[in-house]
Parts: sequence; C-alpha cells; structure tokens
Amino acid sequence: QVQLVESGGGLVHAGGSLRLSCAASGSIFRINIMGWYRRAPGKERELVAYVTRGGATNYPDSVKGRFTISRDNANNTVYLQMNSLNPEDTAVYYCYANIAGWGTTDDYWGQGTQVTVSS
Repeated sequence: QVQLVESGGGLVHAGGSLRLSCAASGSIFRINIMGWYRRAPGKERELVAYVTRGGATNYPDSVKGRFTISRDNANNTVYLQMNSLNPEDTAVYYCYANIAGWGTTDDYWGQGTQVTVSS
C-alpha cells in the first residue's frame, strides 16, 4: 500500500508565494515521475509540473517561470514552490507519483490541498 500525503496549501494574496510538499510512503521500490496537477472549479484537471527521477522537469506555459518543482529521492518527497501567485492559480492541487513496487508499477494520487489566491 502506498500513500501520498500533501501539505502546504492555504490562502495567499495575489503576488504571494506558497510551497507545497508531498511525501510518499509505503511499499515503494522506486518512484519514477512525481508531479502536481490542479483542478479549478468548473475546469478540467491540468498538469502543473512534473519531475523525473533524474531531475528533468516540465511545466505548462501558464506556470513557467513562476513555479518550481523539485524532489528529494532519499525521502520520497516532491515539492512545488509557487511564486507570483494570481487568482487564476486558485484550485485544488493534487500530488501524483508513478511508483514501482515489487512486481507492479502504478499511478498514485494524494488527497488534494486547496490553494486560494485572493485579488
């Protein structure tokens, strides 16, 4: 059994910053990709950022230059530093990980953490 536990969401004024964390625990042999998605009210889920085990990253244009993803392989943790936040970033943010156990590889999701940016 694998769990992803997120922390760090909250309320911030436009222009502010937040840092999200997500720790994976359980029966883990290797974590491949780790990332963050978000879902705003009335919108579809969208990719925010991902990072490979080797450290390669990817961002959509909407957050590029403002958000930075990083990971700590030794502690099975991924971080999302969010700067210059604006109200359009308001959403529930979900941690994601593709994890290899012993004999299987599956996708896992966190429970979500709310990020609210006020204007």
